[in-house]
Amino acid sequence: MKKIALLMATLATVSMAEGDISTPHERIEEMNSTTPISAEGIFSRVHFKGDLRLRYESIERDDDANKYRNRYRLRLGVKIDLTDNLEFDVGMRSGFGNPTSGNQTFLDDKPLSDYFFQSLRFNVLGLTYKSGNSTYEIGRQAYLMYRPVKSQLVWDNDVSMNGVNYQYKDDTKIITLGINQPTLEENSVAEDDVNLFLAQYVYKTKLNFAKLNLGAGIYYYDGLKGNTTLFGKSKGNTVDANNRYTNNYHLVEGFGELQFKDVLGMPFKVAAGFVYNVAASDNNFGYDLALQLGKAKHVGEWQVKYSYTDLQEDAALGAYSDSDNFGGGTAASGHAIRVKYKFGEHIYLAGNFFFDKLYESNSKVSGMEPNYERVQLDAIIKF
Repeated sequence: MKKIALLMATLATVSMAEGDISTPHERIEEMNSTTPISAEGIFSRVHFKGDLRLRYESIERDDDANKYRNRYRLRLGVKIDLTDNLEFDVGMRSGFGNPTSGNQTFLDDKPLSDYFFQSLRFNVLGLTYKSGNSTYEIGRQAYLMYRPVKSQLVWDNDVSMNGVNYQYKDDTKIITLGINQPTLEENSVAEDDVNLFLAQYVYKTKLNFAKLNLGAGIYYYDGLKGNTTLFGKSKGNTVDANNRYTNNYHLVEGFGELQFKDVLGMPFKVAAGFVYNVAASDNNFGYDLALQLGKAKHVGEWQVKYSYTDLQEDAALGAYSDSDNFGGGTAASGHAIRVKYKFGEHIYLAGNFFFDKLYESNSKVSGMEPNYERVQLDAIIKF
């Protein structure tokens, strides 16, 4: 009863809201100020962002009990302009420090007063310096890597980087470099430290009929083989009887993306990408194909995205790949349909539908390749 009351109250609040959400499924969008600091008062240097998502979710799989649950995600962010080029970034997210998800499930035996703020943890805490086309980040920050049609083949939407990262961006290219330590995540239980060295290059050009992006990346994890899993679960990766990784993960990524301005009166994107783990001798390849029609930018607009993904056990690090598709991680293939509709100035309604086949290695029943179906229905408000 309390979950129904909360949902009704939130939707009533949502229906009266005004504003915009540009990426309800992603991290909170960038907050930029174009006015020089010298011309601003002290309070205008502080920029707040936040959003709340209510979700109904069902999970049905052949090898385990079905789940039906009500969940929420709360995100709060602050950017403070220290100078014209330097800002201090702080972000908090619900989910008790889950590195790839801020979702929190409502429980029947827990009062509403215990929700929302108890599970908040820092997912952003660092400094950002911008100079011309360059951006420098230090501390815990949202990822900088480019993902074609928001692909989650290698990186989940909610992953944060813990270290030092750099990006150069202009009209023809994007260059991203970084040194990070995943074991700095709050919930890391790995016995030994793990380092991540990353480099990505994206070439951008305009064709007569579309924009073309071609990209390649190298993501080199040092310290995984023989180490215990990062967050207590293998997430599809190959582990031994002691829950230790049997492979290293030195990933090579490649992708191509076409962006059309007008197809059936709407923007249209299509992309293909792959990931290959050169440090594993087999079960080390994954790919996805995706297309998206429309863009839910203004009230009354909608978009739909379809993708097909096949990700072998050790093609990517399961702890950081898509946390929704396949139940999170690798060792599966399947279809994903994601729709979004801008209902009001502050409101999005969205739905995600997954139809997957899990590999036998990812099954809870020996010898079975179970079907995995997941439905997520969302209402999102930004403030």
